[in-house]
Amino acid sequence: MNKGRRKFLGYLLKGTAGSLYWMLPLPIKVPLQIPGLGEEEKYDPEAHEFVFMVDINRCIGCGSCCVADKREYQVPDGQYRTWVERYLITVDGEVFVDSPKGALEGYPEPRKVEKPVRDAFFVPKLCNMCEEPACVQVCPVGATFKTDDGFVLIDYKRCIGCAYCVQACPYGVRYIHKKKRTADKCTWCYHRVRRGLLPACVNACPTGARKFGDLRDPDSEVSKILRSSEPLFVLKPDMGTFPRLKYLHLRQEVI
Repeated sequence: MNKGRRKFLGYLLKGTAGSLYWMLPLPIKVPLQIPGLGEEEKYDPEAHEFVFMVDINRCIGCGSCCVADKREYQVPDGQYRTWVERYLITVDGEVFVDSPKGALEGYPEPRKVEKPVRDAFFVPKLCNMCEEPACVQVCPVGATFKTDDGFVLIDYKRCIGCAYCVQACPYGVRYIHKKKRTADKCTWCYHRVRRGLLPACVNACPTGARKFGDLRDPDSEVSKILRSSEPLFVLKPDMGTFPRLKYLHLRQEVI
């Protein structure tokens, strides 16, 4: 091989290697979103107290949260770990609620009712992460359990798909996964939280309607809201489950 051809091949190989370098996926270090977390091996469950808040006045029903959740967990069509309901309240107090496709496609069309409407708003729904979870109490095999940092999770290898927990949940957030044949529900993205990341739906919300943070951190947004005069509400408080999912500006018609 002459020198010119050898030199040409050398340039070609270097160029190929360079192209491959740019084509190969590189490890991406995602900036921490929850102060104090980030290295899972150092995560101390007993050192945190997480809460989830939803500001009804900020939710625009775009469905970005639902799309993010479906992508994060490959949720089967027709099943939802989180969804958004649309409420219309007429001047005489009649309530209309709908949630087409769980709001995966948002609400591109207004809903028409025959009576004048006095209030319209959206209400995101997800696991309430109860302090006294009925789903844990009824599970016959201990597949549903509560962690030291307050997350209610499912051991999918242990779950037998009996659906007792689905029936016991007063908020209707559980279902039997079509493919896994086990119970499933929102986890507030526990795997992300332990790495210092926000839940996928919180990360995707364009208006800041979904808020998540550690109450042990006095500078977190949720801590500041809790110390403020803003009233916080929970769904179905009479059930005695003490949800850790709180709502801001929640209407009486939803509670």
